Amino acid sequence: MSDSSTPAAEPQLAKEEAPLPHVESTGPEPRPNTERESATELEPVAVADLEVEEGTEAEIQSNVTEKSPVASQQAARPELKKDEGDRTFTMRELLTELKDGDTSEGGNRPSGNSEALTPFIQDNSGQRQAHYHEQNDIAMDLINSVKGVDEEGRSRQRILTFAAKRYASAIERNPDNYDALYNWALVLQESADNVPSDSISPSKDALLEEACKKYDEATRLCPALHDAYYNWAIAISDRAKMRGRTNEAEELWKQASKNYEKAVQLNWNSPQALNNWGLALQELSAIVPVREKQRIVKSAISKFRSAIQLQYDFHRAIYNLGTVLYGLAEDTSRTGEPSNVKDALESEFSPMSSKDKDQVYPAGLPNK
Repeated sequence: MSDSSTPAAEPQLAKEEAPLPHVESTGPEPRPNTERESATELEPVAVADLEVEEGTEAEIQSNVTEKSPVASQQAARPELKKDEGDRTFTMRELLTELKDGDTSEGGNRPSGNSEALTPFIQDNSGQRQAHYHEQNDIAMDLINSVKGVDEEGRSRQRILTFAAKRYASAIERNPDNYDALYNWALVLQESADNVPSDSISPSKDALLEEACKKYDEATRLCPALHDAYYNWAIAISDRAKMRGRTNEAEELWKQASKNYEKAVQLNWNSPQALNNWGLALQELSAIVPVREKQRIVKSAISKFRSAIQLQYDFHRAIYNLGTVLYGLAEDTSRTGEPSNVKDALESEFSPMSSKDKDQVYPAGLPNK
């Protein structure tokens, strides 16, 4: 995900001021280039950079790149309506427990107050819990098979594996715990990032697919979870990148765009989501038939413009806007067909249109 043409995304792991994944390119800023690979990277809401230091308390450093789940400064997630005894563990609590050795069998089973871990929801048929138990086994097998390439990677994965076990346990106790589902999806997404690029086992794509399933379940339980839609879109985008310019990639980019749109609808004040949405559309425009390309490119331009309107110094969005306009001009020069490049360029120096404002600021919210 370090490809300079697509900003990176960052997932978040904990409920307490947890960082979210978002997307932003990290390479140097070359002159505008029509090649996708040199444009930018998707930005996920920041997932915490996990570090365990010997002799010190484990800390989670928030990675504030455009690849983290939606930023913590944005609207807070809905409060969980669960008994305190079944609340989701924060990453700091898990790290403290891991450091103090308060788990048995390598963290497979928490010790201490076992009563707090008994199920408080009983499914009469047991079918639902059996379903989650089966899904948990699949996800845990994938996570357990991830090996870091160095000591830092192994330490990071040890924390992710420990967190996954606790979230799996919380979901088996309460299948309606959308917060645990969301955090577990972030763990799976982070584990996928921890898989070496040349590794074939476990499958990076399989981890991302499992993360997408958890995001889907979490948003079904809590439709207002905007950061889940944002990180879900990042996971889908990562899967699309693995498939090149194929029909399957086209469908994935469309799905990612829809999820970014949903994230923006739920949280309009998110320049990162708008920027990533524009990037997804830019990638999609390179796959669709020519007759659809210009419409999608125009939509991408409007998303970059909206992101800049919200954050005037958002350099990555400004850069992305430049590359898409340059690509549009190159296409026109190559084909010799008339286009609206001039109109697109002029619009960059004109006030935001009422149509653009409606896209960024939902009805009832003040326009800037």
